[in-house]
Amino acid sequence: MSAPADASSGHPPGLRVSVDLNLCQAYAQCCYAAPRHFRIEGHEALFYDPAPAARDRDDIERARVACPVQAIRVEDPERGA
Repeated sequence: MSAPADASSGHPPGLRVSVDLNLCQAYAQCCYAAPRHFRIEGHEALFYDPAPAARDRDDIERARVACPVQAIRVEDPERGA
């Protein structure tokens, strides 16, 4: 049985990821920890997936923990934080 769909997107609910770009120093540790979800392009421009699937939690948490300036925040609506 699949997870209930998010009413706004039609997709199963997932995580919410945000990066404080004022804190981010482009060390790219998140890119090494979760390359499918974080990447640096050009001159230190960080691109990331703001709404990864809940099944990707381990990758996202690895990236969050790897960030030396703690710029990554992860929220999980299913778990309440």
